[in-house]
Amino acid sequence: MLPQFGTAVRKKNLSNAVTADLGGGAPDKASVDAAWLVLEAANDLGDHAAIEACRRVIDAELNGTVAGSSDLDLVLGYFR
Repeated sequence: MLPQFGTAVRKKNLSNAVTADLGGGAPDKASVDAAWLVLEAANDLGDHAAIEACRRVIDAELNGTVAGSSDLDLVLGYFR
């Protein structure tokens, strides 16, 4: 089986991420997976505010810190 890269991995992980958010699993990882998907869509749409929020959520995960609640709200509610 070939390894998956890029968008395919993020889409696969998003379905797991949503389940984790609802089930009390690992919300930080779920938020980062969602942030990657939102970042891709926001780039396509030219939504600069969402791009910056996604970057802050991703950076927080990479730095081992907690992302701001307003950034998380934007990322997790972006496609609603």
